[in-house]
Parts: sequence; C-alpha cells; structure tokens
Amino acid sequence: MERLDSGSGVPAALRGGIVALGNFDGFHLGHQAVVGRAVARARAEGRPAIVATFDPHPRRFFQPQAEHFRLTTLDQRERLFAEAGADAMFVFRFDADLAGLGARGFAEQQLVRLIGAAGVVTGDDFTFGKGREGDVAALAALGAELGFSAEVVPPVMLGGETVSSTRIRAHLREGRPREAAALLTRPFAIEGVIEGGDRRGRELGFPTANMTLANYLRPAYGIYAVRGRLAHGRLLGGVANLGVRPMFDPPRELLETYFFDFSGDLYGQTVEVALIDYLRPEAKFDSLDALMVQMDRDAIAARAALAI
Repeated sequence: MERLDSGSGVPAALRGGIVALGNFDGFHLGHQAVVGRAVARARAEGRPAIVATFDPHPRRFFQPQAEHFRLTTLDQRERLFAEAGADAMFVFRFDADLAGLGARGFAEQQLVRLIGAAGVVTGDDFTFGKGREGDVAALAALGAELGFSAEVVPPVMLGGETVSSTRIRAHLREGRPREAAALLTRPFAIEGVIEGGDRRGRELGFPTANMTLANYLRPAYGIYAVRGRLAHGRLLGGVANLGVRPMFDPPRELLETYFFDFSGDLYGQTVEVALIDYLRPEAKFDSLDALMVQMDRDAIAARAALAI
C-alpha cells in the first residue's frame, strides 16, 4: 500500500479512485464500515481504493493545549487500512491553509484536483471546510456539480449505542480495555521505541521494556495484562505498569512492560503493546519487599487473564 500526502501528490494509477474520507482515529467498527464500503465500491468499479485521513487531528490544531486523545498513530492506521484492503493512504496535513479552506475550496482543490476522486464515502457525521460549514448534504451537492459521487454510511451500533472514538476513550480512561476492544475489534495498543531506564525493574527481578506514551490517550493508570508485538512480528504475553511509578522518584510517566519467558535486548526497537485486561490501579507500597510480592501476584493474574 502506498502512503501519500499533498507533497507527494497522487500518481496517475491511483487517480479516479473511491476515497474513504475521515479522521479514522482508532479505526473502530464504524470507521471499518466506511472504509469497507469504499473498498467494495472500488473493487466493483475497477478503481483504486484510497483512505484519506488528517494529521495532525483537527482538534489538536485548533486546541493545541488539549489533553492527549489519540488512539492510533499514522503508522498504525496505515497497517490497519492496508489490512482492510485499501490501495493507498492519503494524509491531509492539517495546517492553517487547509483550515482556512471553505467547503467548496476543499472539494475542488483537495478532492478533485489533488486526489482526483471519482467517489467519496464518509460517515454521517462528517463535516469539512472552514468552521465546519460543510456536511454530508453539502458534500453530495458539490459532488454532483464537480463530478464525484458522495455516499454516506450509517453509524454502527453495538450494545444499543453508536460506536464512536469518544465511547472508546471513555472505556480506556475508566480502566475497561476489554470493552474498548469490542468497539475497536482489537485491543487498544501503544507503539513506541523502547528506551533505556534506571533498571529498577531488573533489580527487582522484573526487567521491563519502557516506552513513553507520546501523543496517545492516557488510559487509566494501573497494572495491565498485555501482549507485545516485537519488530519482527514475535508475540509475547506480559504484565505492564502504565503510570508514574509512585514508589520511585522522580515521578515519570511510562509504560513499563515485563514480557514473560523472554530474555534479550529491546533497546531502540519499535514495539507495540496491546492492553488486554486491567488488573488494578497503581499503588504505593510500604516497602520494596511488599512491592515485589505484589508484582509476583500481578504476573500470576496477568498470565491467567492471557490464559498462558
């Protein structure tokens, strides 16, 4: 799958495609329905299928001080779009120029001239253009005038409620990763480069692979049963502390993962850690001995949650 943006443009072989258009952060069931419809149409019409997303997220552009809320990185979305059958991912760089385009300007300049869209598929809540002046009805009207079709995919319901990134974020913030996974169709996963640490875990008998949370949403701090995917694809079970390590100074926000039955050097490698189950909140213990006893218990609980 090709990764494109406004700087690279769209090659001739990918013009005239069906474009799934949205933020798609998290790529949950609702997003999958939109992309799935675009891919199905593209295949039926013999056209390329392109998923167009935005980076940074418009909310980050307009509210730079907002708390972290991202559910996926661009790299993760690229892999997910490829698995869904897309031929390319197009990244709109959301900057002042793009934010200043009206609905017509966005349709003309970005969808028609830049991407060469023959059709656009969105969710029913999609808005575009300066001040969100355009909605799905405006997109359909502009498409009829400018020569592309516009199709809306209805929301996906699960458990009597609409599947949404907002609902997923609430589950994660409240320590419900399994409920979030049901909406995502996979566990929420944090991907990052393993950093060197102060070796506290190694001294306690639990050597950990440490990574920062970067721009990801902050799930509930605590201990999790996790699964890790190493750079070469190996999968490992483990137990992780996500938080600020209240037993140690200075406090530092990290995801610290102890992988079961693994020995090796992961420093500098990119690893993806999926949160499977929430075991308990972070806590401060009276002594390191008490902490070590609890860490043994956490490892046993994590193995049980992972059925390993």
